Amino acid sequence: MKLFKYWLFAIMLAGAVLSGCGKDDPEPEPEPEGPDPNEAPVLTQKINGFIKAAMTDIYLWYSTLPTIDIRYETDSKAYFKKLLNAEDKWSYITDDITAFENSLEGKEKAYGYSLTFGRFVDGTGAPTGNYFGIVEYVYPNTPAARAGFQRGDLLIKINDGNITATNYMDLLSGNQISVTKGILTTTGIATGTSISMVAEELELDPVLIKKVIEKEGHKIGYLLYTQYIANYNTTSLAEAMQFFRDQQITDLVLDLRYNPGGQTTAAQYLCSSIAPASIVEVNSPLVTYQWNDKYQAVINTNPAYAGWKGINFQSTVPVKLNLNKVHILTGSGSASASELTICGLQPYMNVVMVGDTTYGKYTGSITLKPEDYYENPTAYADYKNWGIQPIVFRFANAQGLTNFKNGFAPNYRVADELLPAFPLGDLSEPLLKKAVEDITGVPIAALKRAGLPFRYEVVDRASSRFDPLKRNLYLDKEMKLPGILTE
Repeated sequence: MKLFKYWLFAIMLAGAVLSGCGKDDPEPEPEPEGPDPNEAPVLTQKINGFIKAAMTDIYLWYSTLPTIDIRYETDSKAYFKKLLNAEDKWSYITDDITAFENSLEGKEKAYGYSLTFGRFVDGTGAPTGNYFGIVEYVYPNTPAARAGFQRGDLLIKINDGNITATNYMDLLSGNQISVTKGILTTTGIATGTSISMVAEELELDPVLIKKVIEKEGHKIGYLLYTQYIANYNTTSLAEAMQFFRDQQITDLVLDLRYNPGGQTTAAQYLCSSIAPASIVEVNSPLVTYQWNDKYQAVINTNPAYAGWKGINFQSTVPVKLNLNKVHILTGSGSASASELTICGLQPYMNVVMVGDTTYGKYTGSITLKPEDYYENPTAYADYKNWGIQPIVFRFANAQGLTNFKNGFAPNYRVADELLPAFPLGDLSEPLLKKAVEDITGVPIAALKRAGLPFRYEVVDRASSRFDPLKRNLYLDKEMKLPGILTE
């Protein structure tokens, strides 16, 4: 993505004032001042300058930025956080932007499973022990799959030590790891075997499960979609839609309970494949964007940038399922592009949600790197892998719905039960079971679950160390806006 080039000039003042006094009574020149010991290193100041340039330009809340002297900010990441608006809990900075961008495309050095993280609590809800992990799903042909991990498996130790608040994310990525499995018993969790895994560079297809369930005269398509990645629009996602059309499905269950979001064009493609054809064919508005006043003024007045007002349904998608109703399975991890899908479809079709309340992410971001602001590569050669992901717009659906800070509450609240867990895509799995019952109007018999001998609370969940960033709704189009603060 290339933004306009934005020149910053550092003005350095130097000089000495020579004062002449009487010839017989010369006054000595003052000693030159040394460097200020409180100033940040030169490289840190350069990084701070890049951060300031970007944030004062395109940040949604640029007008509320505090006045901070970047010369005395010795930690660039801490400086970035000082700039964030109180409403902003999403903007991000990294010194490894390459790894982050790869992750947005499903490329990541990882083990290939997704985990819920929990910890034991007592009768009052107070924590009583260390963390543990529960496997949500496993990507095929990955280290975790070859190690035999399945949905519902417990992880209770990492590298022979306890899993804690400071190391639990190490279960997701690194070079290699040893994990100890837990065994669920009638009295608690027993210690099982230890398994070693070596991380691999993976390319993770977000279309994890597609199947058709025939029940009570309905042909119900089920799609487990784990991340919005545009690279898979015309391959696995298109193949899934074609499969559903070939099977002549009458209903669709879209499982987004673990989907943290991702790229806007992937959301556009998915929604266009699902919505009523009459809406898609005329490219109706999906969502509109609300930028800061500088950018909004240009977008509103210059026809060349009309595309930055938002995104429409895409009439060119090869498969249009032409549905009037969709069931979406949700959880607290359903964020960003998942929520765009929900609110974007709501004005045009019946969206029935089953599961838990979504994350509550109504803003979007772009990735900015030094090359987006500096013409000469030598200006940023020593920090070229730094980047920021600032919030730059809010999005709203065709009815103006935005600022859903508390997320979207489900029509049917159903717990995502993982201890023990039922296979995803199976009618014994509680969320899918409820969705199918709502579609058919007929209850599905299920085995009664035994109660757990302990209590626990969920503290986090993720399939990647970058999951919190994927909630940022990544704007992945080529950025060709005019310079607002131009040279």
